[in-house]
Amino acid sequence: MSAQLTKVLAAIDAANTQDPNREDGQPAALLYGQRMSEQQLRLFPDAPDALQIAARGQHVERWKLQRSSFPEGRAGYLAWRKAEAEHHVRVVTDLMQEAGYGPDDTDAAARMLRKEGIKRDDQVQALEDIICFVFLKWYFAPFAAKHPADKVQRIVEKTARKMSPAARARVLTEFDLSGDLAGAFAT
Repeated sequence: MSAQLTKVLAAIDAANTQDPNREDGQPAALLYGQRMSEQQLRLFPDAPDALQIAARGQHVERWKLQRSSFPEGRAGYLAWRKAEAEHHVRVVTDLMQEAGYGPDDTDAAARMLRKEGIKRDDQVQALEDIICFVFLKWYFAPFAAKHPADKVQRIVEKTARKMSPAARARVLTEFDLSGDLAGAFAT
């Protein structure tokens, strides 16, 4: 790992240690970033620096923009998500520039974090696959326990649609999903 990459990942972690939300006794954003890097390394071990950084920085400082400060409903949710993505892009690309990365790398990370070109850009799709694997491995069961079966099914179907065919195939071999849930990944 290059000194540049090490510096950026450490800076993202330092920012995320400030998350007041806790999960498993750790700052939630820090834990999420580490989980993203773990899955990135497992799924895409030869990933370029920009993908490694985008994975770690996917939720950098996520707690700073509260969902409750945006209007209720889908439009408010989408506005919050867009504002979150722009915040993540600013933080990550600033850290990359401080570490000496040039515009090609910072632009690539920004595209991934904004999800520009999903299904068309291999690196953007790789980040989305990583996000989906992290959700399924660590966040799906708690989510499913809190919601009715029909909502869980819709979320699983949306998750599967975001993934590449290769990632969907891996889900079927790596996760023990019931019939209808597994069926979402079989298409």
